[in-house]
Amino acid sequence: MSQSHNATDTDKPRSGPQRHVPFTDHLGVCREQAHDGEAVVSVELRDELLNNHGGGHGGVVMTLLDSAMAHAALSRVDYAREVVTVEMSISFMRPAAGRLVATGRAIGGGRSVCFCEARVVDASGQVAAQAMGTFRYRDPR
Repeated sequence: MSQSHNATDTDKPRSGPQRHVPFTDHLGVCREQAHDGEAVVSVELRDELLNNHGGGHGGVVMTLLDSAMAHAALSRVDYAREVVTVEMSISFMRPAAGRLVATGRAIGGGRSVCFCEARVVDASGQVAAQAMGTFRYRDPR
């Protein structure tokens, strides 16, 4: 079943540093900073973002890692282009709880791709998950 978008959603930018991504907005993901190939994003876990064991759902953690790496790649080119995720490899270290903070870094690549890494730290300060990813640059639409 599809849901109609709010009129204000269509007014929000789809590219650039203030980009509107409906899914991450729905989850409550917040971009805290992004510059020079490094980005920090966060989310406060709520009941609806938990798995059946009471920890942060893996899909939420993966989304946070993906978002941190994408913003790192975008900040590397000053948000002049867009990125799409080509590949991601994730390792879950421990159940995530509370406020999750992901730090992503662009660690290589060139004009067409960017290689990134990220890690999520939970409210206890421990690493809950880490990832590596490949992102393809493209021109904004």
